[in-house]
Parts: sequence; C-alpha cells; structure tokens
Amino acid sequence: MNTDAGIPQKANFTTSDGVSLEGEFLIPASTRAIAVLSHPHPLYGGDMHNNVVQALFEALPEASIATLRYNFRGVRNSGGTHGDGKLEVLDAQAAFECAVNLMRSTPLFSVGYSFGADVSLTASETALAGWVGIATPLALLEPAQMTAGSDERPTLLLVPENDQFRSFNEAQSISAEWAETKIEEIPQADHFLVGRTQPVVDLVNSFIAETVGFS
Repeated sequence: MNTDAGIPQKANFTTSDGVSLEGEFLIPASTRAIAVLSHPHPLYGGDMHNNVVQALFEALPEASIATLRYNFRGVRNSGGTHGDGKLEVLDAQAAFECAVNLMRSTPLFSVGYSFGADVSLTASETALAGWVGIATPLALLEPAQMTAGSDERPTLLLVPENDQFRSFNEAQSISAEWAETKIEEIPQADHFLVGRTQPVVDLVNSFIAETVGFS
C-alpha cells in the first residue's frame, strides 16, 4: 500500500480483549520499514500527538520508514479505560498487527516513548524486527518481564542525559543482562525532550536502517 506520506490516513483496530482503538499512519511511496509509535502516560496528558511521537511520525517517512501511531485505551477516541500498563500491552500488540496488515513483508519496529516504551518493550509480535525504548522508566512494568530484554532481536534504549525518572547509569545497570541491547544517551535533554527531538529521530532512523540493512 502506498499513500501520500504528507497526509495521515486513519486506522481503527481492535485489541484481543475487544477494545476499539484509534490510530493513523503515514506511508511514503518508497517504504523499507514501518515503525509503530507508542505514546507517553495517558494519566499525565500523553497521547499520540505528543511532541516526541509527532516528530517521529512526521520525520521517519522522509527516510522511507512508514509510521503508525495510536491512542492507548481510554485516550481520546479510543475505547476502554486505563489499564495500568498491563492492558496497554494488548493495545501495542494490536497496533503491531495493524501495521503488519498495512505493510505485509515489511520489517516492523516498535518505538515507544516513556510509558509507551515500557509497554511496547513488553509487547511482542512475530514480525517485529526490533525495539526502541525512548526515555523508558523501566519501572511502570517489571523490566524482567519485558520481551525485548530476553529476545535476540535488537533493542535500542535512548536515555536523556538529564532524565528525571531514570538516569543513564541506572538504565544501563537494569539492562546490563539484556540480549542484543544497545543504550545511548541523548545529550542536553531531560525526560520530556523539548527541543531535543531531532537527535531522537536521527538515532531511531539510524537504528532501523542499520537493522534492516539500508542507508
């Protein structure tokens, strides 16, 4: 499927426990991967239009990476109610399935920010080529239960230098035994990454390109 990458297309899909979620996607004419973007904490104003998610949603298609973003249950026009992160894992998995249906045989990546990182590092899908966790608290869900930590598919953790919730050293210690995991620091950034989304875009783009094998 090819669409005008400048015009978001609506996506509606249903989780395995019957919750209807809203999302939207951008698919460039030349697509070499697709990234599913998971947003920050719903109880603190997080939704799919968050600044970090917005930056990735718009910029990755310029690098031939399609994007799909969605609202977790209980957010805006998505059904259901907040599930303390555990039920949101089902939301992420449903989004992965939606992306597979949109772009069959295209490498799929999970890219989550903050709450969305903890959730999406826990969620899995056989088609996934890798995970990216941006400013992941590594606390909202149990790190030992995160699929990305025990999986041989590559994982990238991006930690803001001045993150208020999880320092680089702490994140490094927690993920030290994770398989195939690389961790990088975002200089001069705090957890909210205001004015520092471009380094995030660049690192996510590079990780996906390197994993898939295109430049």
